[in-house]
Amino acid sequence: MSIRKRLFQMVEAIAEEAERNPSFASKLESVLGGQPPANNSRDRLGRDSGQRVRRGRRPPAVLDPISAYREGEGALRDRLRQLTQDQLRDVVAEYAMDPDKLAMKWKSAERLVNRIVEVSRGRATKGDAFRS
Repeated sequence: MSIRKRLFQMVEAIAEEAERNPSFASKLESVLGGQPPANNSRDRLGRDSGQRVRRGRRPPAVLDPISAYREGEGALRDRLRQLTQDQLRDVVAEYAMDPDKLAMKWKSAERLVNRIVEVSRGRATKGDAFRS
């Protein structure tokens, strides 16, 4: 069979599938430069494709500790001491400051503050040795 015949058969199979399957047709349209699929379309897991997928279960952090550390360690400590334990855990979770999975179990707010300051110091000063 010639390449020309095989290509015609492939295009015909795609066209038939697009007629039978509206989801496939909308994806094909968006790939070919037509109208993009509507925002209310759903992905294969049934979620709205226009919504951002949230990975964790914790609410977002109320403060960026790395940028706060750049203002000074004392300023960061003061701002962290004003937060509740849950808010401190939110910061730890969002900024991945618990690689050993221990800090989320701590009962002391001061330990959480120390962990956040320690990790923030490391991240804020990373690469300073190479700056002139």
